[in-house]
Amino acid sequence: MPSDLPIRKIIHVDMDAFYASVEELDYPTLKGKPLAVGGNEIRGVVSAANYEARKYGVRSAMSGVMAKRNCPNLIFVKPRFDRYKEISKKIRAIFYDYTDLVEPLSLDEAYLDVTVNKKGNPSASLIAKEIRQRIFDEIGLRASAGISINKFIAKVASDVNKPNGQKTVNPEEVIEFLEQLEIRKFYGVGKVTTEKMYKLGIFTGLDLKQKSEEFLIEHFGKSGGYYYQVVRGVHNSVVKPHRIPKSVGAERTFNENLSSEIFMLERLDHIATELERRLKKSAISGKTITLKIKYSDFSLQTRSKTLPYFVADKSLILETAKELLYQEKMEKSVRLLGISLANLNSDKKEKSQERTTVSMQLKFEF
Repeated sequence: MPSDLPIRKIIHVDMDAFYASVEELDYPTLKGKPLAVGGNEIRGVVSAANYEARKYGVRSAMSGVMAKRNCPNLIFVKPRFDRYKEISKKIRAIFYDYTDLVEPLSLDEAYLDVTVNKKGNPSASLIAKEIRQRIFDEIGLRASAGISINKFIAKVASDVNKPNGQKTVNPEEVIEFLEQLEIRKFYGVGKVTTEKMYKLGIFTGLDLKQKSEEFLIEHFGKSGGYYYQVVRGVHNSVVKPHRIPKSVGAERTFNENLSSEIFMLERLDHIATELERRLKKSAISGKTITLKIKYSDFSLQTRSKTLPYFVADKSLILETAKELLYQEKMEKSVRLLGISLANLNSDKKEKSQERTTVSMQLKFEF
């Protein structure tokens, strides 16, 4: 490890099959049965699946039709996001008993910086174990955790002993851990990138480490520089306790595919209303409006326009979304529409906040 790197104690907590586990918690008769949250056997997409369903190859983002084909006994339940948010708040309340440096990634996972913590406990591993036990005792759900010197390694480590386990990668173990890690398990390396790396002879962290930074940038662009750094244990992104979103959006999947633009406009009106509500709740606005279109064959298209001013008003958002809808003629029916707003007025706040947090974090001692 480079001696000048700031070493922090980071925990990544990841709930096990969160949505499905909440359903089992509230409806015990579902336990032990293959379960999918979202979608159905006719249409729709699976949002989450429990481990019994995963044995049959059922995964999130899979169509309900395919999920049912893989697992004929699969039980579908409608998602209850208000309930998931309620449970998530209880979990985060436990996190805040240990540190104020909590960065939620979603309802079911978060980073915690416990370099300096409220319990005065020097062992991040023991803190992670205690947090996981409290989540089970107080809420009734299982969680896994990864513990290491930075967010990247902690994130990767949390998958090693899933479900209901944890993995600590100590400072002196980081390089060996990363060198032996399969490239497909690197956080940020998706399916397409994995296939590309395989073709370049990169199968493990060690293979990746043997490539020059110039080579990686040539083949992967800016991401190449990221891969060059993380395989050497370098990842300086700090835990951001007030994580500001890069975009805000709303979307709808339809019960029946839409082929008429008149019906699409009606749906866009509802979506824009929801987006305006979310923007006002967060007190933010943005300049770049993106229309997301998913067709009946599951192909995806996005159309964007950047305005010269910040907007949060439904009428302005909807006007631009309509313009994007009519931008080109659609040859296929549509199963999903979405509108998102990016280039937010919160971006400057986040950069200022990150500089402050970096300054504070680098003062911590391991």
